[in-house]
Amino acid sequence: MATSLIQVRVEDSLKDEAAQVFEKLGIDTSTAVRMFLKRSIMENGIPFRMTLPKEPYRAEKGYRAMVELNEESEKKGLSDMSLEEINAEIESSRLERKTSS
Repeated sequence: MATSLIQVRVEDSLKDEAAQVFEKLGIDTSTAVRMFLKRSIMENGIPFRMTLPKEPYRAEKGYRAMVELNEESEKKGLSDMSLEEINAEIESSRLERKTSS
């Protein structure tokens, strides 16, 4: 397969910062550009976001907990419960605790 050389002029700081991001993603700049070009063809436009958070995402722990709860509720067949049904289950559980104490 024949190859072509693409040259792009960018500020040194832009190139260096991008290279650091790509390195964290496990790729080099040439691979990132090839990925961009291939995906641009597939999408017929600007293709995708491939990002790392610049700051730690504080809600990540809460999000993971919600995903785990959702998976558990699906396993137990409870994922389709309405809010009223959930509140009734909570109230029932509270009543059971009071009467067993």
